[in-house]
Amino acid sequence: MIRSAVLAICLMCLLVPFVASPAQAQSGLLTKAINLPPIILSAGKPLSEKPYELESGKHYRLKIIADGSQELAINGPEFFRNVWVNEIVINDIEVRPLGVDSLEFDDEGEATITFITIRPGIFHLKIPGTTGETQRATFNVKG
Repeated sequence: MIRSAVLAICLMCLLVPFVASPAQAQSGLLTKAINLPPIILSAGKPLSEKPYELESGKHYRLKIIADGSQELAINGPEFFRNVWVNEIVINDIEVRPLGVDSLEFDDEGEATITFITIRPGIFHLKIPGTTGETQRATFNVKG
């Protein structure tokens, strides 16, 4: 009798962390991703019209679309180190990376990134080797 009671208590202690609490759901971990306007990679075109305004702890979906006008990459080590990347989907292939630094498009194509913001701050995704403001997308993440 005591043994089964101890076993039941141990089992409850193991399972409690896996039950979703309201705080976890509100933090974005269990919510549907918020769709952001896509980033369009096109020779000589701006990456985004205006900065992205995000909140830390929220779940987002971002499409990056290359039109094939030029071989282009987009990188953002600071951005990727301050978000948790859930997955990157390329041609219906889901990749769940431990870390990302950049994505390169040799031809036209599309990648969709779902992520949760972790830390407040201002982060950028940009075309490597460029310095112009139109060649980067700015993400303002508020706490």
